[in-house]
Amino acid sequence: MTPGISIHFVDHGTFEAAVGDSILDVAMRHEVPLDHACGAVCACSTCHVRVEAGADALSEASEDEEDQLDAARDLGLDSRLGCQARLERAPAGGEVRVRIPSWNVNLVREGG
Repeated sequence: MTPGISIHFVDHGTFEAAVGDSILDVAMRHEVPLDHACGAVCACSTCHVRVEAGADALSEASEDEEDQLDAARDLGLDSRLGCQARLERAPAGGEVRVRIPSWNVNLVREGG
């Protein structure tokens, strides 16, 4: 792991991350409830997250990702797909802060 890179999942904790990790990689490694129905191939929008801070550390969204985000609920300017947003460098503020929309967390808990 590269020192000083962490991802904070609001309501779920802060975890160390490495350059090349996606937000989904870190969530899965630490059992953070982030749905990912398509198997992380950018074919759905179930791993939609809101990046509240540290977006400067993440890869740019591809056209495919933006197309999939069009189908996401609770879409905002800070929306990303967890499977596509990869760490490329340490964020200027020290951490990437991610909020998983409540509908996504509830969907995972209910098994839907």
